[in-house]
Amino acid sequence: MEMSLEKQLEIIKRGTVEIVPMDELVKKLEKSLNDKKPLKVKLGLDPSAPDIHLGHTVVLQKLKQFQDLGHEVILIIGDFTGRIGDPTGKSATRKQLTEDEINKNAESYKKQIFRILDPDKTQVVYNSHWLAKFKFEDVIRLAAKTTVARILERDDFKKRYDDNQPIGIHEFFYPLMQGYDSVELKADIELGGTDQKFNLLMGRNLQKEYGQEGQIALMMPILEGLDGVLKMSKSLNNYIGVEDSPKEMFGKVMSIKDELILRYFTLVTPLSNEEIKMMEKEMVAGKNPRDYKVKLAKIIITQYHNIEEADNAEIEFINIFSKNQLPDEIPEVELELGGEGNYWIPKLLQNLGLVSSTSDGKRMLEQGGVKVNGEKITEANLNIEDKMVVQVGKRKFAKIIIK
Repeated sequence: MEMSLEKQLEIIKRGTVEIVPMDELVKKLEKSLNDKKPLKVKLGLDPSAPDIHLGHTVVLQKLKQFQDLGHEVILIIGDFTGRIGDPTGKSATRKQLTEDEINKNAESYKKQIFRILDPDKTQVVYNSHWLAKFKFEDVIRLAAKTTVARILERDDFKKRYDDNQPIGIHEFFYPLMQGYDSVELKADIELGGTDQKFNLLMGRNLQKEYGQEGQIALMMPILEGLDGVLKMSKSLNNYIGVEDSPKEMFGKVMSIKDELILRYFTLVTPLSNEEIKMMEKEMVAGKNPRDYKVKLAKIIITQYHNIEEADNAEIEFINIFSKNQLPDEIPEVELELGGEGNYWIPKLLQNLGLVSSTSDGKRMLEQGGVKVNGEKITEANLNIEDKMVVQVGKRKFAKIIIK
């Protein structure tokens, strides 16, 4: 059954920060309905790392909505642009990836992305297919389509320029190459985060330079991490990874701030607007936010694993945090005893892989976040024993195996 213009707009606008220009999106959708021809919706991803987290999936969820509306979804793997690296938000020139690194990351990306998108309805293309064929003359002609002043309007470039920080000439070509992808594909709409606005509008401008109708730039918000303040990031350790275990996912979701519950439902789950509005009413009426965190956790785990794993993760969470039981599976770590087996706890926690440094270990100890065999400890040294269980925070466990 064909969906009305009004209903499509409601779904498309859900969670978006900005759509430029909105009136042209309406015209494109009207034409699509009248001609019974789907719009071409583009998302470009540079495989700069081997895995993705929920913050990356915000635009993927929006892409899935377009897919469900019957539009043509085109996923661009930036294997060529990835060799430069997107300078967006960077205060220094990025390390250029090798072709092998990019290809390996791209395969990992696709595996994770297709847990959201329907692979049978997704066109996957690599921008090296056209950019690698450019002659130097083509590069000059592309560069002539914009000016240095226009490029320096980008906040990150302007800040680096004003601070006398180096900017590689090759970095100027990144937005041009991303924009040319839209020309090559004749994209109707391009998705991206709010930090991608310059690049998306560059694509729109280049299309007009090449005699095409300009694409619509649709910007999604940057997802806050588990701290509820900073953007989700692996480097900040406030992320939920797509490849995280079900139990890790469940624990992390249960730790988010209450005010983020509906935002996470809106941006990283396929739940309908109607369901989310109903939950909002129930929460305002006083229903326990914890119940919605459980629901959110199970939806996320089901999407990236399966419903059985979601149920098991819920049971284990209840056992650990409500009944003070230990997890069914605890990683075992072999340690060699030195002297009489007395260990400085911050170093022990680091050796067990429960903290990243002894400084983190000291902090967790001072905050009362360390338990041994279920008992909180405050002393800085510990006589370790075989099969002793050490816990840091709510979710990190390790069992000591003495060699």
